[in-house]
Amino acid sequence: MAGNHFRRSDMKSRSANRQFQRARYVEIREGPLEDLSHYLEVPNRFESRTVLDVHQGVEGLSLSEREIPEVFRKDYDAIEDPGRWPREFDVSRWVMLSAFRTARRVGGAIAAFRSPGVELLEGRDNLVVLWDIRVAPAASRKGVGSALVSRVEDWARIRNCSELKVETQNTNVVACRFYQSQGFRLSEVNRDAYPGRPEDVQLIWRKII
Repeated sequence: MAGNHFRRSDMKSRSANRQFQRARYVEIREGPLEDLSHYLEVPNRFESRTVLDVHQGVEGLSLSEREIPEVFRKDYDAIEDPGRWPREFDVSRWVMLSAFRTARRVGGAIAAFRSPGVELLEGRDNLVVLWDIRVAPAASRKGVGSALVSRVEDWARIRNCSELKVETQNTNVVACRFYQSQGFRLSEVNRDAYPGRPEDVQLIWRKII
């Protein structure tokens, strides 16, 4: 698997420790995808003043951050309606996790497993795809995302899976930094994954669990 790093900034272990401490106060609940409407109460959108350029070198893939002239905004739920997922895929083996702090919903994650038609799963029985993850803006950088990833890892191990996989884009700098901080490694780049969205480069991240 290719190695990778951000040239302008590295993950700080002290920050990771702080997030771990905060994660102890997050309650993760598992629920059916029929409860998707409540899950979607937490938005999945971002804005950024930078993007990531991908470089292929002798040591593998690397990323460098570059400022852009205008703020880039994206709302994932507006691009792809999550309500279609149960109609388009066999979600009987998926899991939906919701994160709460003091009884308030602050985030969630959905993981896909053994679902025909989901190309990201590669037809494998030992791979789980982190299909969706979201954190309420007010709960950002408070350990919610880390707690969700940890719970997905536990869920995957119970099903004898050895790897997690997640897709994002070079325009979502915060997400890329987060995945790297969680131990994911950039493994694949696809510059033509999104017809009609030439600004987006698909980045595939993997983690051995």
